[in-house]
Amino acid sequence: MKSTNNPNLKRVIVDFKKLTPEILAMVVEKYPDGYDDIDIISFKNSKNELVEAIEIVTEDTKYLIKVSAKLEKVMEQYDEDDYENYDANDPDAIQNLFD
Repeated sequence: MKSTNNPNLKRVIVDFKKLTPEILAMVVEKYPDGYDDIDIISFKNSKNELVEAIEIVTEDTKYLIKVSAKLEKVMEQYDEDDYENYDANDPDAIQNLFD
């Protein structure tokens, strides 16, 4: 996970339902002890709804992962071995293990 100031980064908002093992691993790596209020970014979406998210930046993408109780639970229980039988970009992996 490389931080960059590239203004041309692709921006992706990720809801829990679309969270993949790869993105979850980056979240846990950046926030191994969980995230605090200072880490949360608030913004209004296209429907003018307030969204709270944490940020993960890679070389080419800025991910805004929506904050939720499910995200916190998954982060607390994270074990990369749980996902070894899933594709790193498969959002069903997390849904299957934690829903």
